[in-house]
Amino acid sequence: MSRFASLAAFDAALADMPIADADAIAAARARQASLTKPAGSLGRLEDIAVLMAGWQGTAQPVIEHGRAAIFAGNHGFVVHGVSAFPASVTAAMVANFAAGGAAINALAKAAGLNLQVIALDLDRPTADFTTAAAMDEAECLAALSAGAAAVEPGLHLLVVGEMGIGNSTAAAALCARSYGGTPASWVGPGTGVDADGIARKVVVVEQALACHADAPDTPFEILRRLGGREIAAIAGAVLEARRLHIPVVLDGFISCAALAPLAAAVPAITDHCLAGHCSAEPGHIRLLGHLDLDPLLSLGMRLGEGSGAALAVSIIRAALATHNGMATFAQAGVADSL
Repeated sequence: MSRFASLAAFDAALADMPIADADAIAAARARQASLTKPAGSLGRLEDIAVLMAGWQGTAQPVIEHGRAAIFAGNHGFVVHGVSAFPASVTAAMVANFAAGGAAINALAKAAGLNLQVIALDLDRPTADFTTAAAMDEAECLAALSAGAAAVEPGLHLLVVGEMGIGNSTAAAALCARSYGGTPASWVGPGTGVDADGIARKVVVVEQALACHADAPDTPFEILRRLGGREIAAIAGAVLEARRLHIPVVLDGFISCAALAPLAAAVPAITDHCLAGHCSAEPGHIRLLGHLDLDPLLSLGMRLGEGSGAALAVSIIRAALATHNGMATFAQAGVADSL
C-alpha cells in the first residue's frame, strides 16, 4: 500500500512526527565532553555528531548504509521559456545517471552512498501551473509515495536531490507562496538563463501565484498546485525518513523548496535535516534562513542532482570519525582540564 494513499495519511504524517532521542543526545554530548580536546573546539563537527546520535538513537552513530535518492520530473510551464535547456534534457540526464556519467555518480561514490535515481512520468509533464494545478490530488499523493518508497528502515543517512528542467521556477513559486516576498526576490538564473530569461521566470511565477491565489493555504495544496512530481517526492522522502528516524541531508534551492510549504506550517519538519550547502541560486540563502538551517558548505555550486548534499557527507563522516574514534581523557591518561 502506498505510504501516502490519502490526504489524511499525509496530514497525519505531518502532524505526528517523531522527535530525536533525548537520551542518545545526552550520551553523545557526554562523550564529546570526555574526548581529548578542549570543549567545543571541533565546532560544528560536534553538533553534527550529536544530531546524528539523536536521530539514530545511539551515542555513537555511524554511516554504514547511506543513500542518495535523486528524483526526476518534468514541468508543463517550461513552454514559457523559463530554462536554458529543453525539457528533453531531463530524460537525457536520467540516462546519464544510469550510465554512471553524471556528477552525482562520482560524488555519491566518493561519499560512500548507494545511488538511486527515480524518474517520475517524464513523458507526462505536470500541468502548466499558470493556468491549472500542477498535479491533481492523486498525482501528488503518488509522487509523495514514490519519495517515501525510496526510504527504508536501516538507512543511516539519506541524501535527497532532483533533476527537472525548469524546476527552479517551481521552487521560486513555492517559496513565494509559503513565505511571501515578490517573485523577483525568489527567482534566479537556474540553469543559466540571461536577464530576459529571469524576467520570463518572474512573469511565470506571478501568473502562477495569481492563478492559485484563492487556493487553500495548506502544505498539500501549495505543493500540488505549485510543485512538481520530483519536488513532491522529496517532501515524501523527508517525511518518511522522519518516521523512521533517519537523518537527511538536503541539497540546493529546489530540494529545500520542497519543504517550504511543510515548514511554513510545521517548522519542526527540518529538525532531522542538515543543509548540505548553500547554492549560488540567490533565493537559497534566504530560504535556508526560513528553514532555520545553516549550510555545511558554500562553494558556489548550482548543479542540483544532490551534488552539494553528497559532497557534504564527507564532512558528516569526519564528524562521526572524530566523535567515535578519538580517545577519551581516561583512555589517553590525560587530565581533563584542556
